[in-house]
Amino acid sequence: MNATPDAPADSLADSPVLLRREGRAGHIVLNRPRAINALNHPMVRIMADALDAWERDDSVATVVLTGAGERGLCAGGDIRSIHDDVRAGRVAASAAFWHDEYLLNARIARFPKPYVAVMDGIVMGGGVGVSAHGSVRVVTERSRVAMPETGIGFVPDVGGTYLLTRTPGELGTHLALTGTPVGAGDALLCGLADHFVPSERLPEFTGALAGTDAADAVREFAGEAPAGELAAHREWIDRCYAADSVEEIVDRLHASGDRHAKEAAETILAKSPTSLKVTLAALRRARALPTLEAVLEQEYRVSCAALASPDLPEGIRAQVVDKDRRPRWSPSELSGVTEAEVARFFEPTGTGSLGLV
Repeated sequence: MNATPDAPADSLADSPVLLRREGRAGHIVLNRPRAINALNHPMVRIMADALDAWERDDSVATVVLTGAGERGLCAGGDIRSIHDDVRAGRVAASAAFWHDEYLLNARIARFPKPYVAVMDGIVMGGGVGVSAHGSVRVVTERSRVAMPETGIGFVPDVGGTYLLTRTPGELGTHLALTGTPVGAGDALLCGLADHFVPSERLPEFTGALAGTDAADAVREFAGEAPAGELAAHREWIDRCYAADSVEEIVDRLHASGDRHAKEAAETILAKSPTSLKVTLAALRRARALPTLEAVLEQEYRVSCAALASPDLPEGIRAQVVDKDRRPRWSPSELSGVTEAEVARFFEPTGTGSLGLV
């Protein structure tokens, strides 16, 4: 079912995205709670259509994004469908999904009205893309924000490499390679969120947006976030992750003498070697790109190239389909990933471009 901003609420109950108006606020509710609201192509289209309509509607002052259920805003893209597309040779379908998803990410970042993203609970991958580019990004004590792509044979996308290269020091490199989730305090430190609102006050906060400007609502309901963990580890993170290769990063982590650094090294070594090397290259390249749009164009090339890599379907199989948590990466070691193979991910593909730059 296609959801439209003007449709009656009861007609949208089965839609994967619910749209409603409360006063001067337009609400977008991701509505696949059993899948922690994982994004699929119809959801991206519904969101894009709603933003088109509400941008033109002078009676809508604010857009509010939330997720149905108790587990989180959004656990990412529907990667099981990507696995099925690759196995069936339907890679064009996944490329088309990413094309529209990344355009939506760019649209959210440039949306001219306040876009309030309530990043409560699990917010990962594609969930970061539809929230962390918004103008008002709210986390709670339950927030767990991550870009875990290297664990499924993929590379951070949805503008993730843009966000992660704008963090203090090398925090973004650490988060990208390890896929480590962060809580509210660290999300604020890394620039992935703007404000902390206790989860018990979210109904009041979102309700107030019906008649209150977003900035005023934030001032009324925001408070001090629980302390994060990353600031205490900046010394070894910045020193180790400044290395020019994944191999050297791992060596520095092991040699640092810090228990947390060694744990990070072991976490990295469990990820896809190809994904790790491509991710580091993508981050370094993204630092030199001037805009989110330019980074999204790069990510689109990388994502489409990943469809031809054996690690993407294998990683999804191990984590989501069979759930044995024992991916068989190919190659299985960092030393087996050549510079030529990494470079292949950044070459233009037959899927074209997003047309953003």
